[in-house]
Amino acid sequence: MKIREVVEFLNQRFLPVYQESYDNAGFLVGDQDKEIAGVLTTTDVTEAVINEAIALGANLIVSHHPLIFGSIKRMTPDDATQRMVIRLIENGISVYTAHTNLDNLEDGVNGILAAKLGLTDCRILRPVEGELRKLVTYVPTADADRVREALFAAGAGGIGAYDSCSYNSDGFGTFRAGEDCHPYCGTIGELHREAETRIEVIYERRIERRLVERLLRAHPYEEPAYDCIALANALPTVGAGMVGRLPHPVPAAEFFAMVKERLHLPVVRTSKAATEYRQFNIEKVALCGGSGSFLIGDAKAAGADTFLTADLKYHDFQNVGARMILADIGHFESEQFAKEIFYDAISKKFSNFACRISSEDKGFICYI
Repeated sequence: MKIREVVEFLNQRFLPVYQESYDNAGFLVGDQDKEIAGVLTTTDVTEAVINEAIALGANLIVSHHPLIFGSIKRMTPDDATQRMVIRLIENGISVYTAHTNLDNLEDGVNGILAAKLGLTDCRILRPVEGELRKLVTYVPTADADRVREALFAAGAGGIGAYDSCSYNSDGFGTFRAGEDCHPYCGTIGELHREAETRIEVIYERRIERRLVERLLRAHPYEEPAYDCIALANALPTVGAGMVGRLPHPVPAAEFFAMVKERLHLPVVRTSKAATEYRQFNIEKVALCGGSGSFLIGDAKAAGADTFLTADLKYHDFQNVGARMILADIGHFESEQFAKEIFYDAISKKFSNFACRISSEDKGFICYI
């Protein structure tokens, strides 16, 4: 089995199309045509993780943070990143990364963090915009069911937890076939009137090419009429951050003790001292794995009692106000469970090679 097959699965599962513009997710190092020997999942690619992969005989590392982020203009052992890339290539080890695309998925970094904290009724804090579209086409009524099913099979028609969603209205279309045409119905040179069904389906922009190809293949007309319309609606299953509820309100001191225990945290930085939040109850929780200060306003607008994220600055704590407790739980710590997501996805899909979670994935910050 080739590494390429695993990479194709990872691309389908973690959708690199939803990475941020500054990111560098996807297949970064190696040869996809090599036989897969084993997979090691990690948050970061480090010298220790590479040594672990070599010792285990794993030739694919799946990481959350990209090993290569900026441009590389030379390849020498003088730079830490370049040195690791050289070592990976020398040992035949490939690297695949799912970074901000994993952050942005509903069941990604924020989803597993919310699950660890026992949150319910979760939703994306800032859904992505510009990704939803509508396809409208006109089909002979007798062929409408077949074309509709082709559109659903291509991935259209999903709204929330519902699938196979469409709107259909009956009318008629007119056309006149020219001399070089091969009309499905009607006669060349004569105006034809045909009973048609207008079909409307919602879809994500990432599947547009495949959707149109399936439409053209299934549609009986030689020249099908269709429109691809951009929508202002946000895509509720993709975006930054997450907000949910605890089963019942708990005192802030009890909540943060639970956060430290479940996320294995040595410390939490908050915008209120323990003496100030002793009487403060937590029920609605917003969170964002990694650097999430850009979502502080979204968390407040959502009515969150607390917002958990990382890489907060002094003035973030100063400006947050009194209605919400801002908490910095650490960058690595907030994304440490990404490797579990990779492991679960790969292990459930493939059984012909070993997939392991790195025991050398430690993060770069120590607390003393």
